[in-house]
Amino acid sequence: MNNEVTVGIDIGGTNSVAGVVDRTGKCLAKGSIDTRQYPEIEGFIEALASLVKKLISEAGVKYKVKGIGIGAPNGNCKRGSIENAPNLKWKGIIPLKELMQKYFNDIPILITNDANAAALGEQVYGNAKDLSDFIVITLGTGLGSGFITAGKLMCGHDGFAGELGHTIAVVDGRPCGCGRRGCLETYASATGITKTVIELLEIRNTESVLRNVLTEGIDAKKIHEAACLNDPIALEAFEFTGKLLGRKLADTVAITNPQAIFLFGGLANAGEYIFKPTRESMKKNMMNIFKDTCRLLPSGVDENNAAILGASALPWKAIIKDNLYLCPGHHI
Repeated sequence: MNNEVTVGIDIGGTNSVAGVVDRTGKCLAKGSIDTRQYPEIEGFIEALASLVKKLISEAGVKYKVKGIGIGAPNGNCKRGSIENAPNLKWKGIIPLKELMQKYFNDIPILITNDANAAALGEQVYGNAKDLSDFIVITLGTGLGSGFITAGKLMCGHDGFAGELGHTIAVVDGRPCGCGRRGCLETYASATGITKTVIELLEIRNTESVLRNVLTEGIDAKKIHEAACLNDPIALEAFEFTGKLLGRKLADTVAITNPQAIFLFGGLANAGEYIFKPTRESMKKNMMNIFKDTCRLLPSGVDENNAAILGASALPWKAIIKDNLYLCPGHHI
């Protein structure tokens, strides 16, 4: 029905955004709240529920809300909870679905982590509409990953499958927020490439426009801009980052055998500066039977509304009963 909509919510450490989305991916109404203003989870949930009700009203009474999807850090699709998210004020296990359901007892609510939501958004609205096996890699502050296999989201037995960013890329490498060292996200992310540039500036005598930028001012966007000027430090950083990322993606292809891998997020906006070295490294490290079987592609989801769209895709996928992504026991 063309009058059906879903609500997508993305909970972030700084801001939480929500929107009402139709089946075509058109965002009919959207808004946000400052996550940091709510030290207690109950106050946050009340404000979030109020925002969602306001947006539903703005979208118009002619629309029927089929479900609410929520993407959150450490969101567990099996338990409907946020579990020990490092970048949120509320610690421990938060029964998010249960708390939200009190305000929307007649609307199904579904929860997963933000990277899984991005994968479902790619499947519903993006370049993976005709694919059954693919991976979405989000290259933002960290590295998130969502795996779709046989058309369904891979959750794992405990709800936390697919953490590619927390596989080891460099033995005894950089410290990671997860408590280990050398995780892929400490290298292949917007934060990671920034650290690489800072390290290169310290050990190289090469001239670079980035030497004119204060250390705290260096970010992925400035590194991309420098690469466009053929800056040697920026180009070396992209080569190094792509080499590590491509190697890990080659390993991942050997495990899940996807048709495509989509890169999304701030670092992916650098285009061929990151795609070319990653693609070359993938090919070099790929097992022969998998070579030329998996494409490395940019995301097809509108970046301006990507977080909302990804979360809003959860209810759509659950509605399609023959392609249900939900884990056992979680049906609408």
